[in-house]
Amino acid sequence: MPWPCTCVKKGFTFHLSKDVPTLISNNIEDIMVDAFKPFGINDWNSLFYITHLGGRAILDGVEKKLGLDKDKMKESRYVLSEYGNLTGACVLFILDEMRKRSVEEGRSTTGKGFDYGVLLGFGPGITVETIVLRSCLLNN
Repeated sequence: MPWPCTCVKKGFTFHLSKDVPTLISNNIEDIMVDAFKPFGINDWNSLFYITHLGGRAILDGVEKKLGLDKDKMKESRYVLSEYGNLTGACVLFILDEMRKRSVEEGRSTTGKGFDYGVLLGFGPGITVETIVLRSCLLNN
């Protein structure tokens, strides 16, 4: 699947196929099972999420397919609304936003109080990069 990208004076633009959110959501649970099976984790709401901002439809599809509580994508949605799709750099903004909110809310870890989380990245091809994350303890 091509990833048409056009460089313009203010940055670059790209347009995703309308099939991308469905492709991702149809496969996300198998990807999560593969990533978390070694840790014995299969409750997707017991994790924190750093989800690449492929767009609202992708976030909605992942959330629905995994049966996530509405607050699981809160930081991703905030970064999308404030900055737009920052491509791969967005995950750093989301990590920072989650860390800040965890401190402000008095959580025990940088992952909203959860020990484990997942970073989901989406790219051309269509590829899904999955990284299992371990949060840091906060000294509140």
